[in-house]
Amino acid sequence: MSEKPAVVLVHGFWGGAAHWSKVVVELHRRGFTDLHAVENPLTSLADDAERTRKMVRQVDGPVLLVGHSYGGAVITEAGDLPNVAGLVYIAAFAPDAGESPGQISQEMPPAAFENIAPDSDGYLWIRQEKFHESFCQDLDADEALVMAVTQKAPLGSTFGDTVTSPAWKKKPVWYQVSGQDRMIHPDNERRMAQRMDPRKTVELDAGHASLASRPGEVTDLIETAANELGTR
Repeated sequence: MSEKPAVVLVHGFWGGAAHWSKVVVELHRRGFTDLHAVENPLTSLADDAERTRKMVRQVDGPVLLVGHSYGGAVITEAGDLPNVAGLVYIAAFAPDAGESPGQISQEMPPAAFENIAPDSDGYLWIRQEKFHESFCQDLDADEALVMAVTQKAPLGSTFGDTVTSPAWKKKPVWYQVSGQDRMIHPDNERRMAQRMDPRKTVELDAGHASLASRPGEVTDLIETAANELGTR
């Protein structure tokens, strides 16, 4: 098998690159030494995709793009670069051409949809007192509190930004479904995964923040993807 690909981790709404902290540690422990985590502005899909492309372009060699939540829309849009070898979706949006995360959510609203509230500047927040039960009910209260207080709100308009040319139609894909997700309806995750025809789909009995609550299993899937790319 060839050397492990570089891994570029892409966060979603209401979080930053640090949401990947446990996965980063686990990947490094397993011998992944070329690790990167994008810090997206969450101002538009175009802005976030371009920020991700800039990081990917800095990598010399094949890249495995991994997206959580809205980060799945970002890797779908940005994953067409020639050195992107594969895409891994972690409880993530995987829109088709002309689809947006907001449209997908409205078709099948998740359990915590009503706990998202706009502020006067157009940013969308998860209500702090509802964050634990909405985003990460399977984490302890202290970790959930830190996530709630440090959440990074997206501009509301980003929800309506549509994907142009989905990279998952051209690249190999792996998908992790969170069966207890309250931010993306689990049936939406299953539907998006099925239409992409992933090389592997894993379903965890986890909330939306599976990257934090189940980092071992999430890393297992990333490692599986890396190994399968290495044997092509």
